[in-house]
Amino acid sequence: MAYTIDSQQHRFGSPPRHPWRRPVQILAGMVLLGLIFSASSLLSSWVNLLWFDSLGYGEVYWKMLTLQAGIFAGVTLITFVVLWLAFAALFRMHRQGLPGSQAILLSGQTFQISVEPVLRILSPVAAVLVAMLSGVTIAGDWPTLALFWYAPRSASSLADPIFGRPVSFYLFTLPAWNLLNDWLLALALAISVAAAIYFVITGSTRALRNEGADERRIDTPGSPWRGLSLAISFLLLVVAMMVFVSRYELLLEHHTLFDGISYTDAHITAYGLLLVSLALVLGSVIAASNAVRLPRGRTLALAIAPAGITYVVLGLVGWYVASFVVKPNELVRETPYISQNIQTTRRAFGLDRFYQQEFPAETTVDAADPANNQPTLENIRLWDWHALQDTLRQVQEIRTYYDFPDIDIDRYNLNGTTHEVMLAARELNVDRLPESSRNWINERLTYTHGYGVTMNTVNGFTPEGLPVFLLSNMPVQSTVPGLSVTRPEVYFGELTNTDVYVKTRQQEFDYPQGQSNNFTSYQGNGGIVLGGFLRRLLLSIYEGDLGKLPFSDDIKPDSRLLMRRDIADRVAALAPFLSFDEDPYLVVGDKGRLFWILDAYTTSDSYPESTHYALDGNPVNYIRNSVKVVIDAYNGSATFYVFDSSDSIINAYRRIFPSLFRDASLMPMDLRRHVRYPEGIFNLQSDVYGLYHMTDPEVFFNREDLWTVATENGVDADGNQAMMPVQPNFVLMKLPGESSAEFVEILPFTPANRNNLIGWIAGRCDGAHYGTGVVYDFPKTRLVDGPQQIEARIDQNAQLSGQLTLWNQQGSHVLRGSLLVIPSGKALLYAEPIYLQAQESPMPELRLVVLALQDRLAYGPTFSSALAALFAGEPSSLTAVETAQAAPAANMPANLPSGLAPQTATNTLILQASQDFSDYQRLTAAGKLAEAGEKLDALKQVLGELSARVK
Repeated sequence: MAYTIDSQQHRFGSPPRHPWRRPVQILAGMVLLGLIFSASSLLSSWVNLLWFDSLGYGEVYWKMLTLQAGIFAGVTLITFVVLWLAFAALFRMHRQGLPGSQAILLSGQTFQISVEPVLRILSPVAAVLVAMLSGVTIAGDWPTLALFWYAPRSASSLADPIFGRPVSFYLFTLPAWNLLNDWLLALALAISVAAAIYFVITGSTRALRNEGADERRIDTPGSPWRGLSLAISFLLLVVAMMVFVSRYELLLEHHTLFDGISYTDAHITAYGLLLVSLALVLGSVIAASNAVRLPRGRTLALAIAPAGITYVVLGLVGWYVASFVVKPNELVRETPYISQNIQTTRRAFGLDRFYQQEFPAETTVDAADPANNQPTLENIRLWDWHALQDTLRQVQEIRTYYDFPDIDIDRYNLNGTTHEVMLAARELNVDRLPESSRNWINERLTYTHGYGVTMNTVNGFTPEGLPVFLLSNMPVQSTVPGLSVTRPEVYFGELTNTDVYVKTRQQEFDYPQGQSNNFTSYQGNGGIVLGGFLRRLLLSIYEGDLGKLPFSDDIKPDSRLLMRRDIADRVAALAPFLSFDEDPYLVVGDKGRLFWILDAYTTSDSYPESTHYALDGNPVNYIRNSVKVVIDAYNGSATFYVFDSSDSIINAYRRIFPSLFRDASLMPMDLRRHVRYPEGIFNLQSDVYGLYHMTDPEVFFNREDLWTVATENGVDADGNQAMMPVQPNFVLMKLPGESSAEFVEILPFTPANRNNLIGWIAGRCDGAHYGTGVVYDFPKTRLVDGPQQIEARIDQNAQLSGQLTLWNQQGSHVLRGSLLVIPSGKALLYAEPIYLQAQESPMPELRLVVLALQDRLAYGPTFSSALAALFAGEPSSLTAVETAQAAPAANMPANLPSGLAPQTATNTLILQASQDFSDYQRLTAAGKLAEAGEKLDALKQVLGELSARVK
């Protein structure tokens, strides 16, 4: 049964009661969802404004909001006006050819609808939807347009050799052009789709079939070809602009050997794309002319032909040149472009700040010059951070809900001497609270923060195998005069991923104290003030606490909401346009406050003729460590310090957000002393340097001297032994040729697919050298052992191998720490700690220290004994008996601050006796009587030593 839905009476039968009920319901539902989304967005924006204001960055949020809102409004309005005018013009062009009605199926019944009213409604609706989608999409990419608008306009001395455009054009203008072209393409496609729909509705198919028989019929003023011709003309014009702009992207192309423009691109493709662009403009003119004279389908096809033919010819010519001109003489043809790629890639990744020098890597003991490299030897790190983390979780967590998520390495001046230390924040993990304690009050009001920090020397071990703590316990205890923590609460950290309410009537858990707990109340000024009932109600909706927060008796008007307490999320929300290093590190300030420092990067993927590398899964070909962010662990305040004022990207952002950034010179000195070369950029630069240390185009072309980061024995993600790349290590050492020790980040290199060392790189962290790197090139005429080869020498040593095999049995296993490769004098010193870990206890114990030079291997149960075996010619030993008298404090640095005096030799012998007795019992139980007898003899010898000391 069919009905006519228009102003006339239905033809027969009774019409349905409410034929438009379902569409109206759907529309009402969409409107309701839109209102809910709008209300949610407004609430979110209001809370974000409060949060930015609480940090003193309200102006920054308003700027971001203004930029996004302005771009959204402008793009949406322009898009709507253009589409509405285009749709209206198409409607007028095709109005005479529109059918009167069209049959549709609705609610199981067929209806005849009037086409013209429907098109009048759908046209503005479609224009609104496309306009809003365009506005949202482009507003989401607001940094691109903001950088284009605020980019420094000073002339650059650096310009590409092909088009003569400055680097700023590629960093700021080209991305904006591409964004504009994408928007215009969306407009052109929307108009073309609408024109195609009108073309189909008005019966273009039948007109095409009768084109030759009744030409006058299709050439009426309402011909469907007119609208389609104008739409195609606009589309071709937009594509012409895109092709024209794509010429500049040739300098970003990836090739097999290098990135950037190639010989074929420079001589053929660049000019060919210009011709294709001109051909598309010609096609656009042809398509437009088809709308004003007798419109024909073949004329519209002719409009596309010039560009198609030009593109095919360009492809053929380019293939011919690449195959028969370049390939037979590839090195000669590509040398200028390879040379340009090397130069720009090194500049884009900051490798021009690295300085190379030869290092002899001699093999003798005298070459190591231990007498003049005492700062290096005194700060060799024996605590592997994994082993230390396991130990801290056993001896310093105190309660199960505490955790040490990371270990940081830094240097501190203790009593006038700089020491390398390891720090860890004791953070609260609410997921570890007992199930019976998991309620709203505990999670939101009571357990609000972690507490304290541990600090230990990098090579200090007590006789019990524990770290030599400088800071530890709760409340925090210090063993060094002048080193203290006055504000130990950690409200903002790496595990603080929940929002909490502070300054409430509910006391906050501070730290455990015997059988009771110590409580506190937040005294800082961080967070959003909760205020009155209405404000609390709105904040509770945002936080999902609607049933609790507004009605809680514990909440006061001056109570505060601490949100975004995870420091990575915090800085990312403040500056979403920056990239951040994955490893924030903790600093104890001179006044005892705790701070986090997090490195931030400016990046780009459009630096001309620079090779792309992956950073956090995203391709980049330009990076600068331009900013360091300091976050107060108590208040949550975040300060952005600019450390690279030569970076044009950060300079543009400083013009956009002048109140967000500060000069590096304004960073307090007690924090400035702890800045370091960030791991993320160091890893990336190391990858780039492995290829781009080759500055000779011929050597680069043949990959004759490719380097890779050295590998060592490690454990993969599945817990299996595997060859793993050496991770960057921070060490305090005296670089060859320097007069004093400095804090550096180091990494060794091997030739590709080889195990011997070829080079060593250090990122410098201190003073005027900060941000630079030094590379030591090792001799290529002889073999210099790499980490794998040193590991092999350890495994091939009969005494060591037998002991390690023995330890790996009967309920324990050996853990091998990171192998450090450190230049000392004119030689390379290798150091590796070896731990023993019982299966029933996750706490590892240092059992051996292995030291090596190129042709000498030594070891001992302590660092001092291993050092004596290496440099003084004393025999290596697996036990502490031989070295107990000579080195009663073997694992203690010689110049520790007062209050850290080493344990006596007697304690060392007692520890050894206990270990020998434990080994004797284990071997006896396993039936290994011969080995047990050896342990018994060793025990008697130790007991004899103890007896002599007692007498």
